Amino acid sequence: MRSAEKPLLVPYIIAAALFMEQLDSTIIGTALPTIAEALHASPLHLSGAITAYLLSLSVFIPLSGWMADRYGARRVFMAAIVIFTLGSALCGQAGSLVELIAARAVQGIGGAMMSPVGRIVLIRSTPRSGLVRAMAFVTLPALMGPVLGPPLGGFIATYASWRWIFYLNLPIGLAGLALAYAFVPDDRTEDPPPFDLMGWILSGLGLALVVLSVETVGRGLMPPAATAAIAALGLGLLLLYVRHAGRVTRPILPVDLFRIPSYRVAILGGAVYRVGIGAIPLLLPLMLQLGFGLSPLDSGLLTLASAVGALSMKATAPSILRRFGFRPVLVGNAVLSGLLIMAYGLLRPDTPPAAIFVLLLVSGFFRSLQFTSVNTLAFADIPDRRVSQASSLSSTAQQLFLTLGVGLGAALVQLVMIGRGGSVPEAQDFAIAFAAIGLVALSSVLVFRTLPPGAGDAVSGYRSPAPLQPDASD
Repeated sequence: MRSAEKPLLVPYIIAAALFMEQLDSTIIGTALPTIAEALHASPLHLSGAITAYLLSLSVFIPLSGWMADRYGARRVFMAAIVIFTLGSALCGQAGSLVELIAARAVQGIGGAMMSPVGRIVLIRSTPRSGLVRAMAFVTLPALMGPVLGPPLGGFIATYASWRWIFYLNLPIGLAGLALAYAFVPDDRTEDPPPFDLMGWILSGLGLALVVLSVETVGRGLMPPAATAAIAALGLGLLLLYVRHAGRVTRPILPVDLFRIPSYRVAILGGAVYRVGIGAIPLLLPLMLQLGFGLSPLDSGLLTLASAVGALSMKATAPSILRRFGFRPVLVGNAVLSGLLIMAYGLLRPDTPPAAIFVLLLVSGFFRSLQFTSVNTLAFADIPDRRVSQASSLSSTAQQLFLTLGVGLGAALVQLVMIGRGGSVPEAQDFAIAFAAIGLVALSSVLVFRTLPPGAGDAVSGYRSPAPLQPDASD
């Protein structure tokens, strides 16, 4: 195959690797009771396997950009696939809770490198004019993984050994490794930055503590005061990192990139939007199963509508952005997405399944369009030499705020339950939660409105209308 054709395959290769990662991060949830029984552990304690994965992501994502610059993006991307696949094999072989948690931490190290470095490879190998289409491919895994993971995990745990949840990654990882070696371009940074050890300690530890505090909200794993103290310490370390980043020449997470308007709006607006969106993979299955009484299989089949909507977006996103430009799409789509999420709260146990399916289908389309637009805009004006730094910072923000969204969703349902004196979620409990997270997603419009007109036009292909010229007779 000619080298000129290789970049055409890169989005598919990266999307496949990211799908493996996103699927794995959610597939374990519905299988926790089965795994706990097999390992003779409490299901509550087994949630540590999920937390260990998230903590690894938090610590090692800030390191990904520097690693790509220092050792080459393709080499690090391939190493991430190897580590993630190895961690999957170890999870499948785990004979105790401690072994499973340790193996999930190994998976998290690979996952922390896979997503941001995969994005670096994509941006460096794709012309800016084709970035929207390429980003549409790599956005799909983030949307489809949380949708497909729970029903697939439940199916495997019911009809096969739970270990196949992890063994499923082995052929995908090996195929991805071979394809990455054959088709992903090998690039190196001429002047890799020195390693910012203090920056990594402050940012990694701060993020890990914030994520840990969010993960413990509503689970009763530790006293509320301890959770608050952990969150405060984590936020304090992150503030110290911001101060540190302003004093060193080449920090591990360069906050000076926020001076670029398109990047600032994409990251900050996307952060607010992700807080709202992050709660959906938690709340929607709970509402359908606990509130509406659906089986895990029926719930999973309904939520597949979101994946279908996301898939349909892939072909239309470039033309939509070319027709309207980034600013109108991001502003209008934030409003639509927020309202559609609020509409989830209007669903009732007697709502026809077809109506639920259509709502999730339409919502999945607009949610996918927003993610594609935000992810593309973030790199529209980033210089090539700073792509790796921008990717690390972007991935860090994404992980943090999606996790905050999960914590917010759990806390909202818990508060509503406490308010009515219940111990098990009911259908009406989710209405308030969906109204709140929909409002959060909608509020991102306040950030997207600050995007300068014409920002990202070189990437979207949108041509701003020419200003009206004064009449010569005036």
